[in-house]
Amino acid sequence: MGNFGGISIGTSKNSPMSSYTRMIYVGQHQRNLDSKSRLAIPSKWRFDGDSDDGYLALPDPAGCILVLPPQQAAKLYDKIEAQQLSDEDAQELQDKVFSQATFFSCDKQGRINLPEDLLLHSGIEKEAILVGRMVNFRIWSPERWANIDPKSNNEDLGKLMKRANW
Repeated sequence: MGNFGGISIGTSKNSPMSSYTRMIYVGQHQRNLDSKSRLAIPSKWRFDGDSDDGYLALPDPAGCILVLPPQQAAKLYDKIEAQQLSDEDAQELQDKVFSQATFFSCDKQGRINLPEDLLLHSGIEKEAILVGRMVNFRIWSPERWANIDPKSNNEDLGKLMKRANW
């Protein structure tokens, strides 16, 4: 079992995935980009081997960057691999999304380098907000995050939980 996001979680010994450890991404973290557009990933969100194995970053339709850890990227890979080549909509979506995506790993200081097209897509310039989503995380510009931040907007999370069937 590993320790990710401050939470250690795994599956039972009888499970076919008994050696599988789930990474947990919770909370929000403000970070500044350095002059080379590098951004430090919170240490609690990093995993052993993240300088070799890495993350997949995609443009999110909400106007931010969606970051998938290896387990989530593997699930997406399997889904893409199963799609039919004759499915024109799926092929078009793959072209448009993955042409803007990037695969990255952390350097020794836990930083990642975000490409210019993803920074432009997300409106990120010098500062970013990393927002945990349990199984992955998003990287927002402070301005865009402020528009949906439940703390800033005094949002009733109970109503949202009901709409999402939590």
